[in-house]
Amino acid sequence: MAWTIPDLPAPRREGALRWLLPLALGLLLAGCSSTTFFYNRLDFLVPWYVDDYVELDSEQDQALEQLLQPFLAWHRREELPLYVALLDEAQGMLDSDGLSLAELRELTRQMELAGDRLQTRSLDWLLPIGEQLSDEQVQDFLAELQDKQQELEEKYLERDLEEYREDTYDRLRDNVEDYLGRLDREQKDTLQAEIAALERSDHLWLAERQVWIERLRQLLQRAPGWQDGVRDALATRWHSASPEYQRMVEHNISVIQRAIVQVVNSRSERQDRHLRSKVGALREDFLALSREGVEGPVPEHPGAARQDTAAP
Repeated sequence: MAWTIPDLPAPRREGALRWLLPLALGLLLAGCSSTTFFYNRLDFLVPWYVDDYVELDSEQDQALEQLLQPFLAWHRREELPLYVALLDEAQGMLDSDGLSLAELRELTRQMELAGDRLQTRSLDWLLPIGEQLSDEQVQDFLAELQDKQQELEEKYLERDLEEYREDTYDRLRDNVEDYLGRLDREQKDTLQAEIAALERSDHLWLAERQVWIERLRQLLQRAPGWQDGVRDALATRWHSASPEYQRMVEHNISVIQRAIVQVVNSRSERQDRHLRSKVGALREDFLALSREGVEGPVPEHPGAARQDTAAP
């Protein structure tokens, strides 16, 4: 099941476009009204997500449940305290004269590194499950990926540039309002003006995604050493993307960063209270969750030595 990873939105830096809200590393888990509720059910939700791609038998389900436990323990004890520290930094930025572009870029970089660690460590339970799949299950998985690719192409490539920017604006506004509350007209105009500088990247993203699927198709022949091949492919995925795609993603990230900085720095007192409350609640959730996983050592994972050398 290591191959559920390609369904994430494009190579490493592309993910930053979704998580660029200031001070919001917590968006990783903010899709539910209660972060704690969601996080404490990951051992249930992950198998449910996996089942969307390949149907596991009862023995494989049990193996997945066992493999998830050290992964979740690691995340609680090692990663969640880092999220808390990052949110502490973010709260400090709210007390300064204004959020700077450099500060937001550093937050983005730290969020990307957290995402890298999460993906790399996930292979510790994904790859062993992949070893247990039958050839038929692997083919079913690849078919699901290709079907998803076709759905995405039909959904996104039919848009023109105006629709692309409108959809991006709507998503960005919704995300910003989740943290700031309702935006005023000037703030909405700021987002609209910045979004006009975006370059359309969905066609390149989908092309890169198709390349990734084909790369996995070869790896999932499961020749000797295929597990290391998956690890290496994931570690180099961003650097293997086309130069034009990398340039466009970097450009679009910068556009959205500028938009966020302007809107955050124009926040009202009401919006400031809303933002501080949101960030503070996430911090307390992460802190409480991290304290629940302090018992016992975190098992060493087989990819640890490789991760340092493979990280971009």
